[in-house]
Amino acid sequence: MNIAFAAAPTAQKVTSAMNFSALEAITSASWPVQLTLLLLTGMSVTSWAITLTKKKSIDNIRSANIDFLELFWKAGSLDDIFKLIDRHPDSNIAHVFRAGYLELRKIADSTLSKGDKDDAVPLLSGLDNLERSLKKAVDVEVTKLENRLGFLATTGSTGPFIGLFGTVWGIMGAFHKIGATGMANLAVVAPGISEALIATAIGLAAAIPATVAYNHFSTVIQREYLELNNFSSDFLNIAKRNFFKDR
Repeated sequence: MNIAFAAAPTAQKVTSAMNFSALEAITSASWPVQLTLLLLTGMSVTSWAITLTKKKSIDNIRSANIDFLELFWKAGSLDDIFKLIDRHPDSNIAHVFRAGYLELRKIADSTLSKGDKDDAVPLLSGLDNLERSLKKAVDVEVTKLENRLGFLATTGSTGPFIGLFGTVWGIMGAFHKIGATGMANLAVVAPGISEALIATAIGLAAAIPATVAYNHFSTVIQREYLELNNFSSDFLNIAKRNFFKDR
């Protein structure tokens, strides 16, 4: 008796079959699953776009902050710094400085209009206004940094559940075909199981990078917040020593 063995499929054929099966599962999926996959793909693409643009923006801010702080500590006066501030448009520390400097000018002008020009040093009571102005500027800059991070958080938290919806729908379709045909062989259930697993995979593929990016940027923004607060404290100390007096 002669026994013939079929030749083992080549790796190229196996890969082609797998690729074809995945593409076929997507194109032949029910419309709710296809809509789910389209939504997840859109969320993933948007998340990657936010991640890349946010990284570029933060890198620019960090570089600009280094240059501005070098100017700040080397300059002879606040007026000299203010004259050069337009050279650092990307520095959020420069924006905080601008807010503090302008408030300091308002306090000084108010003191000149009310009191004796020979004793035109603002009282310490005006320091509260300066502190509030700096705090507001810091909050504005942090809000800018946090812009669009909510979408990353939403994608990271809801992506797997949206994928799960596609998974459940695909499995329901598989069971429906079993009931309609009365057969439970692989040919009947494979299409439904395939679209179900693909929905799960794309849901995770959208959620995992978004979660990683959100956690990374949250840490970076926290460091930026501390740096802005430290600069605000330094500015207040300089103003208190040089521009304010006790009653």
